[in-house]
Amino acid sequence: MSESKHEYDGYFHRLKPALLSKAEEFVILGYEDISIEDLWRFLTEKAWKKPKEGIRVHELVSDVLSLKAGDFMNFATVEAFRSQVDSLEDLENEGIQQLLKTDED
Repeated sequence: MSESKHEYDGYFHRLKPALLSKAEEFVILGYEDISIEDLWRFLTEKAWKKPKEGIRVHELVSDVLSLKAGDFMNFATVEAFRSQVDSLEDLENEGIQQLLKTDED
């Protein structure tokens, strides 16, 4: 699950059957490496970015079951690029630190 706490995290176990069903649907569509944790991350970071007060379980189940593969894949693609950029920035910062160290020596 997501590192930061989300208001709906307490519903994760109750929504697990719907998440499993959606993950199985994605496998049928050819997206085999999507876990229920990946789906949960999409929902909490994108679809449920602004939690509603007094949400009901059936509304959350509906959100899970109506999730479209294209929406999830767009999110996953952006996250992958963001991760690569962050890694490159980290490498660049390390490289700069190494250059500064060798200049001081």
